[in-house]
Amino acid sequence: MSDTITISPLTRVEGHGKVTIQLDEDRKVKESRLHIVEFRGFERFIQGRPYWEMPVIVQRLCGICPVSHHLAAAKALDTFLGLSQGDLPITAYKMRRLMHYGQMLQSHALHFFHLSSPDLLFGIEADPAIRNIIGVAKQYPDIAKKGILLRKYGQEVIRLTAGKRIHGTGAIPGGINKNLSIEERDFLLNKEEDMHIDTMIEWAQEALDFFVDYHKNHADFIDGFADFPSAYMSLVNKDGGLEFYDGLLRVIDSDGKKVLDDVNPSNYLDYIKEEVKSWSYMKFPFLTSLGPSIGWYRVGPLARLNCADFIPTPKAQKALEKFRDYTNGKPNHKTMHIHWARLIEMLHAAEVVKELLGDTDLQGTDLQVKGAKGNEGVGVIEAPRGTLIHHYQIGEDDLVKMANLIVSTTHNNEGINRAVNEVAKKYMNGQTNITEGMMNAVEVAIRAYDPCLSCATHALGQMPLQVELMDVNGEVIGTYVK
Repeated sequence: MSDTITISPLTRVEGHGKVTIQLDEDRKVKESRLHIVEFRGFERFIQGRPYWEMPVIVQRLCGICPVSHHLAAAKALDTFLGLSQGDLPITAYKMRRLMHYGQMLQSHALHFFHLSSPDLLFGIEADPAIRNIIGVAKQYPDIAKKGILLRKYGQEVIRLTAGKRIHGTGAIPGGINKNLSIEERDFLLNKEEDMHIDTMIEWAQEALDFFVDYHKNHADFIDGFADFPSAYMSLVNKDGGLEFYDGLLRVIDSDGKKVLDDVNPSNYLDYIKEEVKSWSYMKFPFLTSLGPSIGWYRVGPLARLNCADFIPTPKAQKALEKFRDYTNGKPNHKTMHIHWARLIEMLHAAEVVKELLGDTDLQGTDLQVKGAKGNEGVGVIEAPRGTLIHHYQIGEDDLVKMANLIVSTTHNNEGINRAVNEVAKKYMNGQTNITEGMMNAVEVAIRAYDPCLSCATHALGQMPLQVELMDVNGEVIGTYVK
C-alpha cells in the first residue's frame, strides 16, 4: 500500500504552500514536492499601466521585501531611459543603497529571530504552542528584544529613505525623490543605546556568534540537514566582492568553478530559461547552456557567500573567513548554513549602513537625471532571499506591454524541492506514525530559504494545517491535524 502525506499550509513562511510526500509500499519516501497553491498574476495586470507607476505598484507583491521590488523596478526603468547606475546623481545612487541595506538588515532580522530561532531555541520536536516568537519572547526576552529592535532600526532606515516603512515611494525613474536631511541622519545616528547604529552592529555580531556556538554544539543536526551540491548564482561587484544593490551576474558550479563569469545582468535571457510544471504555480529556472535537468541553481545568502570573493566590510569579512574555513574554501552546500550566511550578511548590512550615514553625499540636492527612452528595461538586484529580476517592455505610449518578474524564491524552487525530499527521507522513511516533529522537520528545511511564496502568487480562503494519509485509491486512512 502506498500513501501520500500532505502538509498544508506551511507555517512561519511568507505566503501559502503545501508539501506532498509519496510513500511506497514499504513506507519509504518515493517523491516529495513543494506545491505553491496560490496564484497572483502581477505580470499580467500591470500591462497597460504607465511605466513610471511600476516602482510603486510591483512592491505590492510583498509586505516583507517591498524595497527589493521597488528598487528592482526603478533600476529597470533606469535602463529603459538609457541610464546606468553610474549615470544617476550620486545622492540618488547612495540613497537607494542606504534604503536597500536597511531592507537587508530588517528582513534578515525578521527571518532569523521571528521565523527560524524558535526551531533552534526549542528544538524541532517542541510543542508548537511554545515554538514561536511569543515563546521566544517569554523564555528568551533579551534575544527577542534585540531581534525586534534590529528589525525596527532597518525599518527606520527604509522610512527615511523611501518615505514609508512599507510600500514607499522614494525611488523614481532616473533617481530618487528625496535626500536624507541632517535631522534624519542624526536620528539614525541616535545616541540612545537601543537605537544606535553601533549597537545594531554589536547585536548583529552577537546573533552571528550565537549561531556559531549553536552549530558547535549541534553539528550533527546543522550539518546533516539536507546537504546536497548545486550551482549558485548572485550579483558581485566589479572586484568580485559581495554586493546587494548593483553588480555583475556570476554563477559557479558545485566545485566553485565559474559557469557565468561576471556577465551583464540585463542580458539574463541569454543565460536563463524557465520551465513550467503542472503541479505548481511557481516556475523552475535553469541555465540554458546546461538544460533543466542539471542547470538548476540556488540563490540567496548561501549562494552570495559562495559566489563572492570577499565582503567589503571588516567584521563581515572576518566572519566570512571563518565560514569558508569550515569547508576548506570549497562551496558550502549545507541547507542549514543558509542561516549562518544570512547572519553574516546582516552584520555586513549594518556595517554598510554606518558607512553610508557618514557620507555627506546623502544631503545632496541633485536627485534625478533625465534619459532617452527606449523600449524595454531590465533591473536586477539582490533581495534578502536572492537574485531578483524585473524586466519590462514599454510601448511608445509609455504603457507597459510585457513584464517578466523572476523572484528569488522562484530561482530556489528546485533547491527547496530537493531539500524537502532529503529531509522527508531522513525523518519519515519507514515510519507508520507521522509526528508533529517530522512535519516540522520538513518545514525547517523550507524555512531555511526564507521563501516568499506570495511574491509570485496569492491564495484565497483559509486552510487548516493537517497531514492526511491516503491509500492507493485516494481514501483517507489517517488524519493528523496541527
